[in-house]
Formats: sequence, C-alpha cells, structure tokens
Amino acid sequence: MIDRQTIDRILDAADIVDVVQEFVPLKKRGVNYLGLCPFHNEKTPSFTVSPSKEIFKCFGCGKVGNAVNFIMEHEHLNYPEALKYLAKKYHIEVVEKERTQEEVEKENERESLLVITAYASRQFTENLYETNEGITVGLAYFRERGFRQDTLKKFEVGYSFEQRDAFSKKAIGDGYRTDLLVKTGLTIQHEERIFDRFSGRVMFPIHSLSGQVLGFGGRILKKDHKTAKYLNSPESEIYHKSRIVYGIYQARKAITHEDRCYMVEGYTDVMSMHEAGIENVVASSGTSLTQEQVRLIKRFTPNITILYDGDPAGIKASLRGIDLVLEEGMNVKIVLLPDGEDPDSYSKKVSNEDFSKYIKEKETDFIRFKTQLLLAESNNDPTRKAEVIKDIVKSIAVIPEAITRTVYIKECSVVMEVAEPVLYHEVNKLRQQKSFQERNKYPGPEDLPVPPVQTVKPVIYKSTTFYSEREVIRLLLRYGSSEFERHINKEDGREEILTISDYIVKEIANDNLSFDDKICAKIFADFRFYAAQGLFPGDKHFVKHEDPDISRFSADLLAESHELSRIWKDKQTFVETEDMKLRDLVPDAVLKFKGDKIVAVRKEIMAQLEEASKQGDQEKVLKLQQRYANLSTALGMISKQLGNRILL
Repeated sequence: MIDRQTIDRILDAADIVDVVQEFVPLKKRGVNYLGLCPFHNEKTPSFTVSPSKEIFKCFGCGKVGNAVNFIMEHEHLNYPEALKYLAKKYHIEVVEKERTQEEVEKENERESLLVITAYASRQFTENLYETNEGITVGLAYFRERGFRQDTLKKFEVGYSFEQRDAFSKKAIGDGYRTDLLVKTGLTIQHEERIFDRFSGRVMFPIHSLSGQVLGFGGRILKKDHKTAKYLNSPESEIYHKSRIVYGIYQARKAITHEDRCYMVEGYTDVMSMHEAGIENVVASSGTSLTQEQVRLIKRFTPNITILYDGDPAGIKASLRGIDLVLEEGMNVKIVLLPDGEDPDSYSKKVSNEDFSKYIKEKETDFIRFKTQLLLAESNNDPTRKAEVIKDIVKSIAVIPEAITRTVYIKECSVVMEVAEPVLYHEVNKLRQQKSFQERNKYPGPEDLPVPPVQTVKPVIYKSTTFYSEREVIRLLLRYGSSEFERHINKEDGREEILTISDYIVKEIANDNLSFDDKICAKIFADFRFYAAQGLFPGDKHFVKHEDPDISRFSADLLAESHELSRIWKDKQTFVETEDMKLRDLVPDAVLKFKGDKIVAVRKEIMAQLEEASKQGDQEKVLKLQQRYANLSTALGMISKQLGNRILL
C-alpha cells in the first residue's frame, strides 16, 4: 500500500495539462484547454482540461477525473499502478507496504494538526478584531500600512498576544493536546514550561491550494535587534515550506485567468498588489525557489514575472534559483522596481493604473536581464566576462525547448560578442552531461502489467433522489466556503457568518436525512465532520481523494460545459452567473432534496399499505395512512415554497 504522504506528493507534482498532453494535443481556449477525446471517436473537440480545478472532462462520452483518473482510463491501470506511473514520470520514490497501526495513528495525527492550525487561525483573527491589544497594536499596524479591511479578511490575517503563553494556555483550555501544539510549531515546550512561538506578532496564515491552513508567518511589531523580524512555522507533518508559496490559494483563479503569475518576496507585497488590482501574485517568503514550488505555479500558467526591488545584492542572490524555473520550460520575465521601492511601498505611492502600466512596460526577458546585469558588473574585464558567459550559458542549457535555446544563443552571441558555434558547443556539452547524470540517477520505465479491459458495465439504477443528491453535493463542492448570510448572535451581539456549507449541513443533519448514493453520502459525511470543527475541506480535497470513484465524481460535478465568451467580457456586458443566485439556488436545492426524500418514503409506505391490507392488519393500515397523510402535507408545504412546483 502506498502511504498517504507519498500519494500527496504524487498528486501535488502531477500537472493535469502536462499529463494529458503526453497523449492528447491540446489548444488553449480561455482559461481551459481543448482537444479531441482519446476515449471515443470524435471530429469536434469536446475534451476539456481545467488547470485551475486540476480536472479533465469529455462532454461527449462523459469521462472525467483528475490526472490519476486519466492515466487509469487511458493506460488501463488500477489506482496504485496509475500512481506508480506518475511517480516515475515525476521521479518520486514509491515504497509500498501495509499500513501499520502506527501509520494509521500518524494519519490521524496529521488530521489533528490541520484542525489545530485552523483553530489557531480563528483565534488570531479574533484577537485582531475583538480585543483591545489586537485593535490598538495589530490592527493599528495594518491601518498604518494603508491596508483595507476587505484585504485583511481575504488573507485571514491575525494577531498573537504579547503574553508569552496566551495562545498555548487558551488552546489547552479548549481541549487541544500540548504535544500536538508543539508539533504544529505554534507552541515551544522547555521542560515543564510552554511558550508561544509567535507572541507579539501580526500573523499571516499560509494556505494550501484547497484553503487549509498549513502554517503561519509572523511579523514582530517591536524594534528588537535580537529577534527576527519575520518568523515562519517550522517544518512539520503538514507544513513543508519548499512545497507551498504564500498566496497561491487566493491567486490560483486569477493566475489561470490572466495566464501569468507575479512573484514577489513578502506577505504584505502580495496583499498590496491585490489592493492594486493585481491578484495573480504569490510570494516566495524570502526563500529560494524550489522545484516543487515552480511545478505548483506551472500547474496554472507557464508564464512567471518576478518583481525585484532595487537591491543589486538581493537580485544576484535570487538569480541562482531561477534556472529551476527555466528548466521547467517556463517563460520568465523580470521587473526591476525603482531604487528603494518594493511592491508594497511602490503600489501605495502611485495609482493602480500607473502601477500596472509600470509592470507591463518594464517587463524584461530573464536571459536578457541577467546578461545585461552581469556584463555591466564585469567592467570589460576579460576574465570576469568569460565567467559571465559561462553563467549565461548554464541558464540557456537548462531550457528544454530547442527553438527557445536557439533564439537565446543567437541573441547572446551578438550581445556578448561570442561566435554562435562556441555557444552551441558549450550548451550541448552541458546538456549531454545532465542527460548522462539523469540516466544514471533514475532507471528507465518498466512495462506495467495491463489488466483485461472490462467490457461489461453493471446497470446502475437511479433512485428517486439521484439528481437532487448530486445537486446538493455539487453546490457544496463548488460554493461551500461562500457566504450565505450574516446574522447577529443574540447572546453576545457578535456578527456571525453562515457559509453555504454550514447552511446545507445544518438543514440536512437537523432533519436526520441521509443520502442513498454511497459517494454522495461519503462526501457529505466529510463536510459534516469538517463543519463540526469549523473547517471547510475545499474542492481539491475531493478531486485528489484517494478513492478514485470519489475523485471522478467530484471532478464531474465541478466540470463546466460552458465558458463565458471573451467577446462578452471585452464588451463588459452584464451576465448573471450562477454564483449571483446562490441565495435562491441553495435553499431550493435543499428543499428539492427533502421533497424527493419524502416521495421515496411515500412509495415505501404505499407498498407496506398493500401488504398490510392483504394481511387484514387494520391497525397497521391506519398508522401507515396517517403517516402517509403527514408526509403529503409536508410535501405540499415544500411544493409551495418551491413556487407551487408539484413534486410527484
């Protein structure tokens, strides 16, 4: 058995567009990709790949799923074999073994850590808005920096009290284990004493793609030369800084829509650019880019623009990590901000329009930027110039696309006054060395056994509630985290936000209703579990589910058959979208589900009535008739609420 951590690594590495393109030529259409379906014969493309949702769907034959599901269908592999296929593609080692009791406990512990980080995020947010210290210290800092309230709430920023053990004591008092608090990195334990890692800091939650809080970044507000200005969560079971970039959860849709990702350094840089109207932005959080981070961004776009402030030393240090971006076949551009400015400060000095205009006008191709920067520093010294040429050649050599390499070689030949054949020779030499190293590092792919193709499909009988169950789950997956309504708590007068997930779970759970479809039942059970913890699992939780049936089902519900035409967008024509009608759609879907449940129960009662009548059991007949009448009354009320639509 493949452990959950390895599965997560495989799913994180697997780029749906990259995987599908090995078998299907794709063309970009809007934010998605389109091609001819490999699973049935078609002349008009109906096969769609969504990089933002990480799913594929053919609207002709109905095949749907994530990258693993695609390999299963296309290569006729089972789930573990498909995982191994992708593991080999992305050079991920797979060690199979049966899960021990210890491993089961470890998985449970991982879930507990996620619950704690979500709890911590809520506490820090409450501290910021609802306590005197939070308002006068934390909130005052953000207001002084000019941040809007909607931006602060969007990124769920918070504040950790100055008192060294305030959070830890509160968490322990609320029932959270000390050892788990230590494992998240939120608490430090020294002998019998406990301390808060982030005391006296404004807090920036770091989210996964699905919106789960994995860790935190904290900025100290007091001037203390002995203490680090910024402090991040340590590595843990759930937080790996090399695999995540700050702001990816808030930016993923915008990155896909704009087909470009802006990379900045700090948390506030990301927030400021959002306020400037540029939402397709993430932050490296001051660390060098890793291969996992690059591949994470590449899932949504092959185009990345890195914003630098005017510090030459900082620029030179970061240049070394950009070869990783080039190696992944991405198009890298550089924007150099005015001296002494960073994205946060500069975006507040100029208007949103001027900021966007500056970025677009100052974008420079990375190779050109690097060449100009290093040549300027060589001061025509032949030895230093030779080193610069070698450095540039190394960057060109890692580019996988041959045409792109050729263009850069020709350009660099002119700029650096070096003959093209010499550059070609050096580039080819470096690529041959790398190829040799790769061949020795990773063995060639083995032929995987192909199981017999299943030609007979079982007949699926659709229950009375089939469509209404799917609609409820679809709304949960797509809009579960969206706000449904706000109300004032009568006890403490605080404003509370009810999400769509909260509403649906409450309505169905309070009536003690269940789902006939096993997959729908499992998904709803997960939503109910997370809702009880004040959490939202996110659509990616189900799209990347270890059960391939659940991942396929979720992908099917999330797939959209239509996309708003760019013509309408360009003309800025108002088009009412589904998310604008949720206040009506969600209650109607729940009512339809309840109505269908009543219809199904009435059918069962009718069958019982016939049997009771045959047996002459008048007492039972009367009871069943009364129950049938009560259900009919309830059904009539639901029909009236739905606008007098009759439920049969």
